[in-house]
Amino acid sequence: MSMELLKENIEYEQLLQEKTADTVVKEEYVIPDVQPDVRKILMLDAKPIIMNKQVMQNKVYVEGQIKCNVLYMANVEDTNEVYNVIYTKDFSNYIEVYGAQPDMNCSVECYVEHIECNIVNERKIAIEGILQLKSSIYKKYDFEVVKDIDYMDDIQLLKNPSSVDKVIGVVQGELIGKAHMQVSMDKPEIGKVLKCDVIPHKKDVRLLEGKVQIEAFAHISLLYKASGSRELCCLEDDVFINNEVELQGVDYFMNSSSEFNVEAIEYDIKEDDLGENRIVDVETLIRSETKVMYKAELDMIEDAYSPTKVLEMDKKNYELNIMLGQNTSEAIIKENIEVEDNNIRPMEIIMPAGKVCITDKRIVEDKVVIEGLLNVNILYKTDNEDRYVSTMKEDIPFTCSIDIPGAKIDMMCTAQVHLESIEASIEANTIAVKAIVSAYCKVNYTAHKEFLIGIVPVEDTVIKKKASITIYVVQEGDTLWKIAKKYYTTIDDLVKINDIENPDNISVGQKLIIPGRTVI
Repeated sequence: MSMELLKENIEYEQLLQEKTADTVVKEEYVIPDVQPDVRKILMLDAKPIIMNKQVMQNKVYVEGQIKCNVLYMANVEDTNEVYNVIYTKDFSNYIEVYGAQPDMNCSVECYVEHIECNIVNERKIAIEGILQLKSSIYKKYDFEVVKDIDYMDDIQLLKNPSSVDKVIGVVQGELIGKAHMQVSMDKPEIGKVLKCDVIPHKKDVRLLEGKVQIEAFAHISLLYKASGSRELCCLEDDVFINNEVELQGVDYFMNSSSEFNVEAIEYDIKEDDLGENRIVDVETLIRSETKVMYKAELDMIEDAYSPTKVLEMDKKNYELNIMLGQNTSEAIIKENIEVEDNNIRPMEIIMPAGKVCITDKRIVEDKVVIEGLLNVNILYKTDNEDRYVSTMKEDIPFTCSIDIPGAKIDMMCTAQVHLESIEASIEANTIAVKAIVSAYCKVNYTAHKEFLIGIVPVEDTVIKKKASITIYVVQEGDTLWKIAKKYYTTIDDLVKINDIENPDNISVGQKLIIPGRTVI
């Protein structure tokens, strides 16, 4: 009697840990000789970018760069004007993750926890801050299980459906947004661009057969100083961006999660038909990273036996990572911020800017609650001739709930928040801020499951049957499978002999005829 085992290879990944590490940024910078002295710092825009990440033994090594754009007030010919200066600084750090191995996957995010710019003297400034690095480490599993048995006619198999979360792969895409922005005639022409921000929003990722379709909008805000005057103006545009990347094995019914990062922004000032600098071409590069996974339904062997041969089965218990669910939600944040300086009144909003980060997350019954901070920085015109522009900075806390049916407090979750849009307006002597924040969350839990990894007939062991029959009284917890296996018969024989209509429904106390009771 020969036997061939048909095996299934199971590959999946499990969230090992989420860990954070703080990186201190501290540097002094000299103002370039071609620019005037610093009188007052107006705004510091700091954008960190992860350049490289590497999983090592019990740690993750991260390299990045932070780009700091400093807007400051300078005194030029007895007139206050706004200038800017840009500095970049490389940083690196280790995130301690016990159990991390070089062959594991990881994702790394970087947030500005706190940063400020102070004047050392009229020609030197100091930038100090703390960046928070957050890394999620995923352990990879790969093992073979017995899926079916061939070439053994009388073997009896008990199969049950089992689902395993499989990762198809991670695919990266490049989305290039191009904007042709023109200054209207009611605004002054461009002298110098001081600041350019890009926010990816309205993101949509669709899975197709063998490919991932990525769509989004890039909201571009450009701040410039007028030519020949100190006036500040802002241009805005919303550009549609999309890309389609191939990924073998992906299909429409699968799940995905994506991250979007603005990697580069370039602009070019051009003259219009009248020879004035009223055209700006902006090009931005946004990188996307999409992880595709799905629940693989496997009809796995739970138990097996032969009425004529003793089988030796090898089973192993595995800890499986199971995704309960994922979902998204949006939170609308509204706040009226009072102007603390009584010597100025806000007259017009020039440009609002904001960033969001998560401060805490927790699972409650059937949902995930995310707490975060919206850091706003508003540049506005005032009624003070000497201080004709000013800024307002505020940290606004927010809470967002994401429904995940079945979520329990002892499960694990990963979450992300992104700024979709930000607006600011003047109400009385306050600045009203309205922002929309999108939140994503995925909830996982671990479960132990036993899989059959091997089965062999015991040589020289044959089951001998007696001709007599047995009357068996069904006990609590009995199934036809258990009874058939115990007496080395088959479910089909029990169903036929006892005229059973529903094999899944036998009652305690029911008497069954067992054909040819067996002994070894």
